[in-house]
Amino acid sequence: MYEYKTKGVCSRKIKIELDGNNIKKVEFEGGCEGNTGGISRLVEGMKVSEAIEKLAGIPCGGKSTSCPDQLSIALRDAAEK
Repeated sequence: MYEYKTKGVCSRKIKIELDGNNIKKVEFEGGCEGNTGGISRLVEGMKVSEAIEKLAGIPCGGKSTSCPDQLSIALRDAAEK
């Protein structure tokens, strides 16, 4: 399982399990449980490239990043490993 330490958001870490080019499992550590849980369920089973396209660049509360944006970065990193 790939682990990504987030930057600039409430969640501290994202754990990702891929099955080839598909997202098998996503777990956020910290952050808003309802939002991060919802994001995780929505992207599970999705192609990595599709999730990155949908989530990249989403801001949160005046910040230039968000948990979904951090997930897109983590997915990009996980896919490259």
